[in-house]
Amino acid sequence: MDRSDTQSGLNLVTGGTGLLGSHFVEQLVKRGRRVRALVRPGSDTRFLESLGVELSEGDMTDKASLLRACEGVSIVYHAAARVGDWGPWHEFVEITIAGTRKLLESAIAAGVKRFLHISSISAYGHPNRAGLVVDESHELGVNLHHWSYYSRAKVEAEKLVWAAHERGDIEVTVIRPSWLYGPRDRATIGRLCDSIRKGKIKLIGDGNNRLNVVHAGNVAEGGIAAAERNDCAGEAFNCSNDGVLTQKQYFNLVAKALGEPEVTRKVPYGVAYNAAFVFEIMGHLFRRTTPPLVTRYSVWLMGRKTFFECRKAREKLAWTPTVKYEDGIPEAVADYLSQQGERPATPMSAKEMVAT
Repeated sequence: MDRSDTQSGLNLVTGGTGLLGSHFVEQLVKRGRRVRALVRPGSDTRFLESLGVELSEGDMTDKASLLRACEGVSIVYHAAARVGDWGPWHEFVEITIAGTRKLLESAIAAGVKRFLHISSISAYGHPNRAGLVVDESHELGVNLHHWSYYSRAKVEAEKLVWAAHERGDIEVTVIRPSWLYGPRDRATIGRLCDSIRKGKIKLIGDGNNRLNVVHAGNVAEGGIAAAERNDCAGEAFNCSNDGVLTQKQYFNLVAKALGEPEVTRKVPYGVAYNAAFVFEIMGHLFRRTTPPLVTRYSVWLMGRKTFFECRKAREKLAWTPTVKYEDGIPEAVADYLSQQGERPATPMSAKEMVAT
């Protein structure tokens, strides 16, 4: 196997306190790698401190802090970004696009060998055609929704890193995760749990469409495998599922972990999509800072018929999910409940539900 000589070097993880970044730090530590995590001033660093890693204060808008963080680094794992399907465009520009440019410049100046850029399957755009399977050869930025700032920013950030690689400034590898879940998720799992508890959630379509949902720890394992191999420079990998999971199975695994009844109510995809568009218009018209009940991005995320394939990662990286859905989903819900000072409703045995 063609491994790089960077395993003994220092690894920088941006977005270290976030869901995916924290799992990259955790997996690197498990492998005995030296780790420095970029953390924003005032952020909760207790988990990172428990791992004994070096912390470097700064953020993606502060070039000086990025230069300091890159000193002596062999591999950069760039997980920091403006996440979410709502918010002003300038924040996505400042953090995701301009921030990536500043980090690239800092890494190049510091002589970093490999830049592992964490993009998203959202960078492909929002295709939704029954039977369509998207792999790494698919064009980026297709059929993007208006106001889909997260996806647009991911496309532009990818363009920057590929340009740096093509110029020979730095070796770049890109991974494209999908809908993430896992411990330390402070974004989507909470919204999903709250919607189920309040009885607001509905299956979009018949609920039998296969989802691209992936455990953050599994993505970190795939990203590390790609970053540490010389023959993965210039390559992109979808890290976008842990196996077979339908929309209905996912919602009901979460509902079971909450002690709530199964989700049975349904809404046609077109109805949900058009309603979400109206909600978005109203939200932007009244300049609301919080996202509406549903957005077109969330409808697409849950109800799309298109599937994003990760065969390349399975074959070239021998990437297989360490954490399975039947274990990881109850664990993620239990972690969320513990953050709220609650306990899981029942002991979870979900293998039979995944099999149905």
